[in-house]
Amino acid sequence: MQFWYKLLTYLFYPLAFIYLILRKFNKKEHPRRYKEKLSKIKIIRPDGFLLWCHVASIGEAMSILPLVEELKKYEKIKKILITSITLSSSKVLEKKYENDPKIFHQFLPLDVPIFVNNFLNHWKPDLSIFIDSEIWPNLVTAIKRKNIPLLLINARITKKTFLRWNILKNFAKHTFEKFDLCLVANKETKDHLESLGAKNIKDYGNLKFTRIKNSNERKLSPSFLKKIESRNIWCAASTHPTEETFCAKAHLELKKINKNVLTIIIPRHINRIPKILDDLSKLNLKIKLYSSWEEIDDKTDVVLVDSYGESIKLYSISKLVFLGKSLINSLKDDSGQNPIEPARLGCKILHGPNVSNFIDIYEYLKSLGITKVIRTPEDLSQSIVEEFKNNKNIDGEIIEKIENYGQNTLNNVLNEIKIYINK
Repeated sequence: MQFWYKLLTYLFYPLAFIYLILRKFNKKEHPRRYKEKLSKIKIIRPDGFLLWCHVASIGEAMSILPLVEELKKYEKIKKILITSITLSSSKVLEKKYENDPKIFHQFLPLDVPIFVNNFLNHWKPDLSIFIDSEIWPNLVTAIKRKNIPLLLINARITKKTFLRWNILKNFAKHTFEKFDLCLVANKETKDHLESLGAKNIKDYGNLKFTRIKNSNERKLSPSFLKKIESRNIWCAASTHPTEETFCAKAHLELKKINKNVLTIIIPRHINRIPKILDDLSKLNLKIKLYSSWEEIDDKTDVVLVDSYGESIKLYSISKLVFLGKSLINSLKDDSGQNPIEPARLGCKILHGPNVSNFIDIYEYLKSLGITKVIRTPEDLSQSIVEEFKNNKNIDGEIIEKIENYGQNTLNNVLNEIKIYINK
């Protein structure tokens, strides 16, 4: 299968430019930097030890920020290259590190041998780290051919992903055995990787429990806060199609009891904003965009967040958060969003029944008594009413447990990476 996969990628090579142009036309690629996916690289490789971290999308990008913040303190590491695939992840990373001289972002090239080899020949990374489940066979093979240490960190192989790889078990073994170290996010992944042929597997827990210390990102504009200070606020975050309407219907139920409620909706993908506005307008709600917060008044029903990187700031002013990608049955095998950040900030977590991507984290938070499953808009509105009456955030002792769990995970992962930095 390795031969056929490689052949197919060679056959795709002449079509790669057209493929990216079409995606650019559909606003799925960066208007200028899309050529980086063809290994058209303008940045000169800096001198010294270069650490390369690859993430797929925005969720993985956010999960490694605490790790990157610690790694950049290492004197031996001169530069950290972070690659990603999606446009949304690039925006988050650029915003975070645009003024950091030690860290820079590039798009990962398509998994075509000529692009992969050009990328590796240019950057010559001293250590490569893949995050989560982002596995590209040609790239993995080329990395090992060049004797570059290859680590899989916070590995997460769902049942759906495992079954797909397991169909081609020899191909999977040929790929996964090339990783020098696999640090898994949960026991399920450990079992799956062992079956797929990976070696040197260790389980320290999920990096998504960790956070950046002393971050100033939670600060909201005092003027914005003044506009909403008298409101009862709740957030619906990382929502997917149909979930915004679900939450808006819950808001309508809430208004029957609490006229002072303000709902903040943070969609997972802001390119859907026009469609969401259209859907919610049919419910006769007064909606304001977060970017136009000056227009918010006491009559505003919903604030719709239309920029990335705002979630943590908004969690800090909410008593509870509904997390999306948890109500859609068609996404049952790829469901749920990370509940750690709102929990860490003292919010109770409400979610639908489908949370397969983060089942270990939800089980841990459930054991702490800070999550609740909801199934209907009426369930959601009633739960919010109860929390407003309760008027209590999560106990400080529970938050400390979450912090300690995350810090221990981060320390263990750093200790493992240090071994390959100091070789």
